[in-house]
Amino acid sequence: MKHVLDLFDKLSRTLVGLAFFGMIVAVTIQLLGRNAFFDAPVWTEELTRFGLLYLAALGLGPSLRTGDLVNVDLFCEGLSGRKPWLLRLVSSVLTAAMCLMLLKPAWQFMQIGSMQYAPALGWRMDFLHVTMLIAIISLLVYSLARIVGMLTGTSDGLPEHPYGEEA
Repeated sequence: MKHVLDLFDKLSRTLVGLAFFGMIVAVTIQLLGRNAFFDAPVWTEELTRFGLLYLAALGLGPSLRTGDLVNVDLFCEGLSGRKPWLLRLVSSVLTAAMCLMLLKPAWQFMQIGSMQYAPALGWRMDFLHVTMLIAIISLLVYSLARIVGMLTGTSDGLPEHPYGEEA
């Protein structure tokens, strides 16, 4: 399972990098257009927003794994005995349950986008709305992996660093 998550991390990081690169290109065109050479194209602002949504959606699950999301470690880890482990397990179960409840609405939201188009780029909005589904599935995968790891004893539920990164 760890190998699969490491591959998923690498894919997510690559796609996050591509989204970030797209944002950099769009913002550079905006800045040059506003300050130097020509009028900034309208589509650059829309592309920047799209890139930001993909950046967040693709990075959400891996952030859960590495502990880069907002955490309450000071409270949880200050408790005695097995309580911190139990709180990490409960929070992972609640996260997975909420993701499962949100799958159908996210799918419906994405489908609505197939009937809408982005005003500046002309792209179908389901290509943007899919980011909500990506975020939910990513969180679900990583929360389930944490639950399985904790229940099988292969993980204590504390944040991990992906393969190749130091703590």
